[in-house]
Amino acid sequence: MSAASHAHGGGHAHDHGGGGHGHDHGVSADANVPKLVVALALILGFMAVEVVAGLLIGSLALLSDAAHMLTDAAAIALSLVAARLARRPAKGAMTFGLKRVEILAAQINGVTLLVLAAVIAFEGVRRLFDPPPVEGGLILVVAIAGIGVNLAATWVLAQADRRSLNVEGSYQHVLTDLYAFIGTAVAAAVIMLTGFVRADPLISLVIAGLMVRSGYGLVKASGRVFLEAAPRGIDPDEIGRRLAGQPGVAEVHDLHVWELTSGFPMLSAHVLVRDGQDCHGTRRDLEHLIHADFGIEHTTLQVDHERGDLLTIQPLRG
Repeated sequence: MSAASHAHGGGHAHDHGGGGHGHDHGVSADANVPKLVVALALILGFMAVEVVAGLLIGSLALLSDAAHMLTDAAAIALSLVAARLARRPAKGAMTFGLKRVEILAAQINGVTLLVLAAVIAFEGVRRLFDPPPVEGGLILVVAIAGIGVNLAATWVLAQADRRSLNVEGSYQHVLTDLYAFIGTAVAAAVIMLTGFVRADPLISLVIAGLMVRSGYGLVKASGRVFLEAAPRGIDPDEIGRRLAGQPGVAEVHDLHVWELTSGFPMLSAHVLVRDGQDCHGTRRDLEHLIHADFGIEHTTLQVDHERGDLLTIQPLRG
């Protein structure tokens, strides 16, 4: 067979197995922890103020913001726990440690946003038909303070390494809450200027829409990792063609590219080389190509000769 590449094809190795290896180099959790702690303190401190104000004046927009801030705090706390677990070394049955816990945290954050959006949307529609009286002045004061707090928290998390879906989940929670406060301030101004109290639930529906957008993005991105899809920006077919086109390579099959956790792509493949080709030298060359051209450091390549000699076992003679 001429040099070819088959992603996810069938095939079995029989001789000269070669295994490449890379390094455990996922996105560093340690560097993100202090930023997550600062953001958590900001969110918790202001959330208590907003809950009290929302209950006193009966504003759905403020209470929805407070509920979202509670999920912000929970999301950041979950991210901190996940980051701590991800630092644990691999041992026993957990040969990669608990790195994928960060992806699980991101998915939980995404689902939480979707559920909260549904609750707020339901209540917002109900209040459109039966709007309660709200005090626009106090809403505006609390909303402006909330914008300041969430701007600070958003800025802190923006400095973290957002390649981590774990951190991105917390960032999306806080960013959506910033948008929510801006919307709440607009609603308060409208109520003060026009007396149109339905501006409060209308803004809540906009906030719910933003939550759906962010939540869906997190669920989709984390789902790709759990389903072991190829990382974004990496084309397995292109990798296969490049490997199969290298000198001495006859065929590439059983090619798999996936992501263990954020920033930790992995690759495995079965490579057949022509008779007389140095299997181990070819493996090293292919590993270098994969790392240099595609940014994948952790590789497992099994390299065999195209027509390897099979061991013949003679039957025992009595």
